[in-house]
Order: sequence, then structure tokens, then C-alpha cells
Amino acid sequence: MSDSTLTAPQTDEVVHGVKLTDTAADKVRSLLDQEGRDDLRLRIAVQPGGCSGLIYQLYFDERVLDGDLVKEFGDVELVVDKMSEPYLDGASIDFEDTIQKQGFTIDNPNAQGSCACGDSFH
Repeated sequence: MSDSTLTAPQTDEVVHGVKLTDTAADKVRSLLDQEGRDDLRLRIAVQPGGCSGLIYQLYFDERVLDGDLVKEFGDVELVVDKMSEPYLDGASIDFEDTIQKQGFTIDNPNAQGSCACGDSFH
């Protein structure tokens, strides 16, 4: 007897655990539209520095490097390098547009402390 059950194809693609809110994805899409670019991805990384030990880097990148982890949020790709992923797993990127603050924010459950500027953590 043959089994006629269809199974989903196996994928070896590894994705990261960083989330991008709908508001942040909409802002990224808007910024890319303003630039007239559809070949860029949003990249988040951590680097040594800042007053607390590590600093976030959030920027547009046209490259996907070997070992990068990519996750799609609609038509926006969010890239995390392999070294940064353990520090960012479970983090969420949002966009605030209020009278007090405008910009991307990062809520990272892995951060054990941060400085007053909110850009660095340990």
C-alpha cells in the first residue's frame, strides 16, 4: 500500500529569533520606498562598545554574508549575523513616533542592564 499523504518539503534554512513589529516593518518599507531601493535588508548586530559593554547597530545592508540568518516580515528582510544572534534571540524591534521620541526601539530580554541612552547593554 502506498501512503498518499503529502508532507511539507524539508528546509535547512535557519532563521533567527528577532521579531520586527508590523509598525517597524511598515517604517522600513517606507524608508526603502523613499530611497527607491528594493535590494536592501534591515540588519541588526551587536558590537563591543558603549558604556555598558555592547552596542546595537541597526542599518540597511545590500549584502547577505555567509552564516547570516534571515527572516522575512512581509516583504522586509531582517538579517542577523551568526555572532550577534545569541545576544539578540527573543529581541523585538519596534518603531515609535510620538511627540517625545521618534525612532526604532529594541526590547531585548537578554540585556541584563543598559545605559541611559538605551543604545548599549550588557
